[in-house]
Amino acid sequence: MKRRALGLTAILALMAAASPAKADEYPSRGVRIIVPFGAGGPADLYARVLAQHLSITLKQPFTVEDKPGAGAIVGTSEAAKSAPDGYTLLMMSNTHATNETLFENKPYQLMRDFLAVASVNSSDIVLVAHPSLPASDLKALIALAKAKPRELNYASSGPGTPYHMAGELFKAMSGVDIVHVPYKSSGEARNAVIAGHVQLMPDAITTMAPAVRAGQVRALGTTGLKRSSVLPEVPTIAEAGVPGYEATIWLGVMAPANTPKAIVDKLNAEINKVLDLPEVKEAWARQGAVPAPMTTAEFDSYLRREITKWAEVVRVSGAKVQ
Repeated sequence: MKRRALGLTAILALMAAASPAKADEYPSRGVRIIVPFGAGGPADLYARVLAQHLSITLKQPFTVEDKPGAGAIVGTSEAAKSAPDGYTLLMMSNTHATNETLFENKPYQLMRDFLAVASVNSSDIVLVAHPSLPASDLKALIALAKAKPRELNYASSGPGTPYHMAGELFKAMSGVDIVHVPYKSSGEARNAVIAGHVQLMPDAITTMAPAVRAGQVRALGTTGLKRSSVLPEVPTIAEAGVPGYEATIWLGVMAPANTPKAIVDKLNAEINKVLDLPEVKEAWARQGAVPAPMTTAEFDSYLRREITKWAEVVRVSGAKVQ
């Protein structure tokens, strides 16, 4: 009996040694955050803020890997195939909610292949025009676009991105017909409108505001329900000529499905601590971003509502993958 008891103890010890790391042991090595968008955009910038602080508090390196392409599908697919052990995370946005409807044949399904970890922040978008466009305000733009259907174009960082959907929603609600020109990243799209290769772009206030202040582009309207503190002189699109218009960009973190709940909960708690840091709040406020802490359950519910919401926007706007 003693020998059998000792044997059972040894087996249990081996099983414990072979079992996945517990939350209090996580992380024991570096963690990568896949950003399925180009360098320099909001997802990349804020993923780096999280990585910097999490590396300090969790005492392991958190590194950001930008893997753009196919409207965020390339990087997201890689994250979906990663081991569910907490060592690969996905920085995602409302692009992912839109893509659930816009791309029918994706190699993943968001709420099947990922778990909600943490909401990060939200910010407004600003519709800008190259200074050469003969439209000094939003009403003038709408009049010009109606007089010249399909002669004006707008840039985005790809199908399904918040910039694409903000443009399609603007088209649907204002009754104009302008042409979508997708780029591989928000940086490329931003450079294209600044250079005058395209005439318009809905872009994140957090990254486009400096170009507005420098006079490289003209701001025609912001997309929130109230004016942005970053560009308070710019009216909202709703007050400038399209009543009821609203579109924002939000960011969050997800992990591959089956990642242990204890690890997901630990990451949620640590990310929420970062969002509550005074220096983070102050820096983001200057950029026009608002921290949006949630529990994992709250973020899961939010994602499901957003998927439903953007499915309706895709239907009403007639947005299609080009």
